[in-house]
Amino acid sequence: MAAEDELLVAPYTLEYAYKRSTGPVIGRFLTGLRDGRIEGVKTQAGRVLVPPQEYDPETGEDVSDDFVEVGPGGVVTTWTWVYEPREKHGMDRPFAFALIRLDGADTALLHRVDAGDPDRMRTGMRVTVRWAEERTGMIHDIAAFVPEEAS
Repeated sequence: MAAEDELLVAPYTLEYAYKRSTGPVIGRFLTGLRDGRIEGVKTQAGRVLVPPQEYDPETGEDVSDDFVEVGPGGVVTTWTWVYEPREKHGMDRPFAFALIRLDGADTALLHRVDAGDPDRMRTGMRVTVRWAEERTGMIHDIAAFVPEEAS
């Protein structure tokens, strides 16, 4: 390609900053986190979704108005180890990202597990929540999950 035919490019970040209501389902979940509890919502078929969703992902039906407290413990269903955390990960040391099926839930929640070492992680292990010292109604109100034997 000749120099006069080369495309000129420049970096550009396009953002749409906005605020929205969390709505009745996610709003209740976040309020629960702020208050130190984890809640899921029941589908019309009785399955408990955590985190809660407004619609059943299997049927597309509205969920019920029946919220259920779950956890604080649960089982790791799958995980991956993060050897070099970045600032956005919210951890200053290596940790695992894991899908955790909380006691009483039928779906899994993606969150951090602060296990200290990848040799301590395994699928099927029990973990429990470690709450953030200050809670504001965000997912980071759960600082991390920790192996139950370490809690």
